[in-house]
Amino acid sequence: MTLLNKDMTLCISLSARPSNNGTRFHNHLYEALGLNWIYKAFAPTDLAQAIAGVRGLGIRGCAISMPYKEDVIALVDRMDPSATAIDSVNTIVNDAGVLTAYNTDYSAIAQLIARNELDPAASVLLRGSGGMAKATAAAFRDAGFADVTIVARNESNGRALSDLYGFRWRADASDSTADILVNVTPIGMASGSEEHALSFSEAAIAAASVVFDVVALPAETPLIIAGRAAGKTLITGAEVATLQALEQFVLYTGIRPSAAQVQAAEEFMRAGTA
Repeated sequence: MTLLNKDMTLCISLSARPSNNGTRFHNHLYEALGLNWIYKAFAPTDLAQAIAGVRGLGIRGCAISMPYKEDVIALVDRMDPSATAIDSVNTIVNDAGVLTAYNTDYSAIAQLIARNELDPAASVLLRGSGGMAKATAAAFRDAGFADVTIVARNESNGRALSDLYGFRWRADASDSTADILVNVTPIGMASGSEEHALSFSEAAIAAASVVFDVVALPAETPLIIAGRAAGKTLITGAEVATLQALEQFVLYTGIRPSAAQVQAAEEFMRAGTA
């Protein structure tokens, strides 16, 4: 990696529980493309101060992770349609002090739905109601899925999300089954209070055909492990992380890496989470 110097461009990520995924992915591409850039992850104690730092220090790009995807909206100057459409932000680009918010989560989920040829006639249980859940629900809606149930313990948020896209809401999924299970909560996330928990019951996993977990750390969440053991089609958080990070990289740098460069960066990223 290029030695630190005064002309280096900085990009960062803000998350309650940072991982090395984005750090390894972006820094690998910077080095591969000979860019004098560096990427660093942070766990902010004050979101407003952190965003002020992005503006004041000239930090070029800032990735936003749970639980800040909605709270950050009030702190930016402009909302790209990708973020406005779902009221959720996962990317901020700083142009000379003007902060524009984007959402690359949506495009990542949409690509994975298409890549895995998920059937729009299938039933879906989507657990979660935060910013990432909004992006996921919107992608399923736009792919033609109608039989979708939002599972969220927070009734206000759950009903709001289900009403927004014309889906159903349930507070508990313990006795529910569906063709496609999608976890968009921190359940199963490393270092979290529920890192060893399953986001869906074993019965639901057995009845499903597809298991989809957006949690990227660890690479093998309890849900993914259970889904693999049951022989289900799997879509992992690592796949989501790669696709959304690639679009962030393009927004920050204006450069779209080759497929081979992206694959190498993805392999490097995954090697750090094994």
